[in-house]
Amino acid sequence: MPFRLSSWLALIVFWVSIPPQAAPQIAITSPLPGATLQGQVTINGTIDVSNFTSAELAFAYASDSTGTWFLLQTFSQPVVDSTLTVWDTTSLTDGDYSLRLRVYLQDGTLQDVTVTDLHLRNTATQAPPTPTLTLTATSTPVSELPTLESTMPPEPTLPAPTALPAVVSSSNPTPTPLPANPAALTSALIFSNFGRGALLVLILFAVFGMFFRLRKT
Repeated sequence: MPFRLSSWLALIVFWVSIPPQAAPQIAITSPLPGATLQGQVTINGTIDVSNFTSAELAFAYASDSTGTWFLLQTFSQPVVDSTLTVWDTTSLTDGDYSLRLRVYLQDGTLQDVTVTDLHLRNTATQAPPTPTLTLTATSTPVSELPTLESTMPPEPTLPAPTALPAVVSSSNPTPTPLPANPAALTSALIFSNFGRGALLVLILFAVFGMFFRLRKT
């Protein structure tokens, strides 16, 4: 009987001295549900299982009812409390998202850990700053200004004006007498020529009269 009691005591002491094995862990430790994300997001977590085969990290749109997940990172080795990946959210539309860590085990089963209610807000931080216009006044010394050369052709040289004869004007100008007209006929010359003509006619009549008389005789 005493032997049996000591044996049981030894077994109890041995069982108590064995440290308990840590339970397998699969977790996403950051970001946590309800977090607001911007830009480059570091995702931390743990994949610590004995029968680990592979794992993958993916994200999905919270409003997507089709259950479509987009792959972020794959794992071929366990990870213990370390960075799983850095998620670049700058190319995504602002909204609500979910993260999923899926681990495939050697017995063909799988385990999922999901973080929901993640709010992506990049638009407010990407607004460009308002440009400020700064005007700087600069002065240039007169000595440094470029010299402009005239390219205009020379002015033509006009001949000296010729002096014109002075014109004497008067309110009562004196008329200049006209020269004598050599073809002008005076009354005395007209009568003289008329008398000569009449005398010549009388002589002609007298000559013709004598000529007719001589022919009749």
